[in-house]
Amino acid sequence: MLTHGLPATYAFFIWWLSTGLVLYAVGRPRAKHRKYMAVISVLAALALIALSVTSHDASVSAAFCAFTSAIVVWAWHEMSFLTGSLTGPRVTPCPGRSREPANKPAPLLPAIQSVIYHEVGIVLTAAITYGLVQDGPNMTGLWTFLILWIMRLSAKLNVYLGVPNLTEQFLPQHLLYLKSYFCRKPMNGLFPISVTASTVIAALLVIKAAAAITPFEAASLTFLATLMSLAVLEHWFLVIPLPAANLWSWGLKSRRVDTTVERPPADLAAMAPALEPT
Repeated sequence: MLTHGLPATYAFFIWWLSTGLVLYAVGRPRAKHRKYMAVISVLAALALIALSVTSHDASVSAAFCAFTSAIVVWAWHEMSFLTGSLTGPRVTPCPGRSREPANKPAPLLPAIQSVIYHEVGIVLTAAITYGLVQDGPNMTGLWTFLILWIMRLSAKLNVYLGVPNLTEQFLPQHLLYLKSYFCRKPMNGLFPISVTASTVIAALLVIKAAAAITPFEAASLTFLATLMSLAVLEHWFLVIPLPAANLWSWGLKSRRVDTTVERPPADLAAMAPALEPT
């Protein structure tokens, strides 16, 4: 039971915790974002070193370490995007559209320009990760990162093409312009293909994990199967009206709008009637 149950539980917990921590950090005042990015950058650098070291270790503990390290590296990309540190050259709403989602896809070029730096950064990181682990038997970290990348790219394409639930509540205030690149529709042609293909892959990973011979293979494949299953679930959140944000309500609590700056000081408020023209 522990052979598969412990890695599956751990994968779910790390997925949930890392997402919530990133959401909490980016919801804090923007003056703190540079400090958060410095911390996550150090952690991501250490995680890359850990991926290199554990790539030659085919033990259960090495599988846990590689999986965790890949999640940390991915968290760096998520935080760099959500803080606005690494997005794209276009940081304004889509030309000719309001700041809200439309019922048809945005022009492709402006949409690409809004996220291209982020996407290129992920590609480069995937290449670096491959270079670090290619000579070893422990490829858990690489496959973890690739699943996160491919499934997040699939989700982005579905949001671009049109789905009912755009999860725009996860965007911080300074990235709300991205909503103008979203499309709200009942369904798009890509969704059935992406969710069916990912479900098949998740099922195959579950089968391979159940048939694993060594404890390392069981742990590694269970991590990947669990992560893939969670990615499929995230895709369904795009079309089924479920309160997915409640999973990370604790992380979203940092997004409190400070309305005090919009109020006049108490003494000026008291003087206001006297200042009005008679």
